[in-house]
Amino acid sequence: MKKLLIIGYVWPEPNSSAAGSRMLELIQLFLAQEWEIIFASAAALSEHRADLMRLGVVEKTIALNDSSFNEYLKDIQPDAVLFDRFFTEEQFGWRVEQVCPQALRILDTEDLHSLRHARHQVLKKSQQARNKEIDRQSVSPVLANADELYGLMATDDMAQREVAAIFRCDLTLMISQFEIELLTKYFSVPHELLHYCPFLSPEFPEKKSLNNYESREHFIAIGNFRHEPNWDSVLYLKHAIWPLIHSRLPQAELHIYGSYPPPKATQLHKPKQGFHIKGWVDDAHRVMQQARVCLAPLRFGAGIKGKLMDAMRNGTPSVTTAIGAEAMHGDLAWGGFIENTAKEFSEAAIKLYTDLVLWQQAQAQGDIILQKYFGSQDHSQLFVDRLKKLEDNLEEERQQNFVGAMLRHHTLKSTQYMSQWIEAKNKN
Repeated sequence: MKKLLIIGYVWPEPNSSAAGSRMLELIQLFLAQEWEIIFASAAALSEHRADLMRLGVVEKTIALNDSSFNEYLKDIQPDAVLFDRFFTEEQFGWRVEQVCPQALRILDTEDLHSLRHARHQVLKKSQQARNKEIDRQSVSPVLANADELYGLMATDDMAQREVAAIFRCDLTLMISQFEIELLTKYFSVPHELLHYCPFLSPEFPEKKSLNNYESREHFIAIGNFRHEPNWDSVLYLKHAIWPLIHSRLPQAELHIYGSYPPPKATQLHKPKQGFHIKGWVDDAHRVMQQARVCLAPLRFGAGIKGKLMDAMRNGTPSVTTAIGAEAMHGDLAWGGFIENTAKEFSEAAIKLYTDLVLWQQAQAQGDIILQKYFGSQDHSQLFVDRLKKLEDNLEEERQQNFVGAMLRHHTLKSTQYMSQWIEAKNKN
């Protein structure tokens, strides 16, 4: 039986974030291929973490900057190592190279962190030019094109680190076609190092089981509050968008769900204004099916958005921005509206909420996106096939990636010495 070691940036929480759901999908895919799986993480055990042991996955707590991890690698000798985001590859990749050089190295980006970071910097710069909080929170989403984004990312430390990690790995899993194009066209990453692997379970909804327009009420927004784009969208809703909707639909409410709401979020709870901070919910599908319209006014971000995928799965039309819909519908019409100013966003939300025919058309369009854009290929089988090809031709494929070999050589030295210095310092 082949052995996979997953090094998690955090313990997976499928009910808290799209990243957690994504990780659980990958675990289940490898289990279906009869791999033995060990999930290791240096993160603290979290409240809403998945019960991996129930799935037959071994859990292992590891330490940063500690040679005990090398000893553990020697004991288990994995056939493949999957790094959860580039941060873990930076921390542990050189140790894997040193102890298990023949192990497959797979990087799961979740989304391109450096892209999200670049967009966030643009937004913050625009906000800094405004003096009042309401003006800062009324700034429109970042709409920089690929050329402009590359100009921002090329000299940025995070982009350099993330792209280096991609080159050092044998294969990187990507969930966004836009990000693949950005990496190959602008950062010269070979297509062979990247594999398009979006969410693996589109879960087409059964229309009979979904609530209809009349049985639904209120607006919903959902997302882990620790994820910066989600928290920013709550502020955008509070200051710029919801007042416009509430003035026209005073009986409607906005219910905002998400794990780990901080005090600054709960302080925004204003029932008299129809603005409800609900916090954690154990079944996101249930509350999504009860809502009439999903609002996702993301001003920055990357990847594909789990909240919008869930909205389509549950037959809930949505209003989002170009950032939110990026890499999620191709040439197909959106299942709702895509708007990039607070005024247009609120107008679209009101139309969708009050027009039965428009709502039904948007719901049907969400089904089409699930089936034609996400369900047109068996992404699980494509990944299994790519993995098999990589296993059979590992030496040849690594020879073709000279940049990766060069980066592994230098990283092995520089990161190794830094980590060993930190370890020695911690022991003194």
